[in-house]
Amino acid sequence: MPYPTHPVPAPDEYAALRARLGSSRVGVIGLGGLGSNVAWMLARAGVGTLVLADHDVVDASNLERQFYFADQVGREKTAALTDNLRRITAEIRLECFQAHIDQSNISRIFEGVDVLVEAVDSAGDKAMIVAAASEQLPGVPIVAASGIAGYGSPNDIITRHLMGDVWMVGDLVSEVSAEHPLFASRVAIAAGHQAHMTVRLLLGYPQA
Repeated sequence: MPYPTHPVPAPDEYAALRARLGSSRVGVIGLGGLGSNVAWMLARAGVGTLVLADHDVVDASNLERQFYFADQVGREKTAALTDNLRRITAEIRLECFQAHIDQSNISRIFEGVDVLVEAVDSAGDKAMIVAAASEQLPGVPIVAASGIAGYGSPNDIITRHLMGDVWMVGDLVSEVSAEHPLFASRVAIAAGHQAHMTVRLLLGYPQA
């Protein structure tokens, strides 16, 4: 089966794509294994503005799979991630909120984003965020994740158009447990899926 290809953009077309990303605004809820890695991928892709929200601080256990460093343990994740992203590009615009996101603040904090990335831990919070964002931010694509734990095949991590404005990354079954711990490699694969689906949506390619 031939590998699907896309036309290679001419230099002026590539510049237009980069300009489109540069004018985009993406929200990321949760700055752990998924969110912190999604953020640096989007920064390197050239996304101009990131709206980042998390209520937590960096813990030593986070260093296994999150985009933080040993000397940042104890710092608020929003502040630590800001420093790390600015080391990649000083031009990126960052709007940071040290807060737990729920139905009462999601529309205020993420109003005006072009895409919203859900990257929280608990299934209950995931469902709440997708439901609240779908209702309060109509028309905004949501790139969520479910089923990224364990040491199963990397090929089980896929991106699906779930419904409406929701795209889902993961295998949908491998939730975190004693039998299915989190591994940096599989988390990074899922984060890459979320980041790339976000880029595709920003560039007008909604196909998963």
